[in-house]
Amino acid sequence: MSTVYPTGTSQVPRGEPVHGPEFAAAVFFIAAAAGFLGALTGLGGGVVITPALHLLFHVDLRYAIGASLVSVIATSSGAASAYVAEGLSNIRIGMFLEVATTLGAIFGAMLATRVPTAAIAIVFGVVLLFSAYFSSRPHPPEVLDMSPDRLATALKLNGEYPTANGLTAYNVHRVPAGFGLMFGAGALSGLLGIGSGAVKVLAMDQAMRIPFKVSTTTSNFMIGVTAAASAGIYLTRGYIDPGIAMPVMLGVLGGSLLGARILVKARTRWLRYVFATVVVALGIEMIYSGWKGTL
Repeated sequence: MSTVYPTGTSQVPRGEPVHGPEFAAAVFFIAAAAGFLGALTGLGGGVVITPALHLLFHVDLRYAIGASLVSVIATSSGAASAYVAEGLSNIRIGMFLEVATTLGAIFGAMLATRVPTAAIAIVFGVVLLFSAYFSSRPHPPEVLDMSPDRLATALKLNGEYPTANGLTAYNVHRVPAGFGLMFGAGALSGLLGIGSGAVKVLAMDQAMRIPFKVSTTTSNFMIGVTAAASAGIYLTRGYIDPGIAMPVMLGVLGGSLLGARILVKARTRWLRYVFATVVVALGIEMIYSGWKGTL
């Protein structure tokens, strides 16, 4: 079965993937490796899946983004339920910030259908380099700021999370700054087909002063909703091909579940460096290809 590309697109696909058993198996294993490394770094597999499909399998960039969004929804839904049950995710913060990320995701998805592929590739490459830096840098010890914030208090965003010493309370700060950054994170998710977890975590951890564990787990809770909002746009435009999306979703889901189990026991510093190296290589290749117009 060959991919049928919607009419009226301004970009000519680089090549049509052959949807045979060999193609599905190759995509599955690449997706599993991406999901595995993504779970160990907290960034998810989307940052690898889209460029891998595009550069290795010559899948049209928008179809690669659509498949990546489907995998993001699947992996986020599974992990989010576990984090909510453990009391790590702040549901109220997540639902409040999802307003911004959903609006941003719809905007980014609509923008993706109108922006040239080369421009999307360059933006993606820059985001990949940022993600590589974020995944490889050590996280400093948490210093909780217990001074109250009037807006966060009014919205009842403050909370508590389980630690080795029992439940620990925390206060949320700079809500407008975090809300604005979340719109940008949602736009990147819709435009590039990634969970944009690095931007979400950065907004909550650095701008809103939310503890890192709460930031990462709440980000995971939000990613699925953000991806679903933009995936709807890609679906109506015909950019989600089941022959590509299915092996990607199954591979990323299996790899992320395995990575989550190993994460508890393994020392992941060297894996973070491996992941960062791969992402840097993909980012440079995406920027170069977009700049030269060879996509």
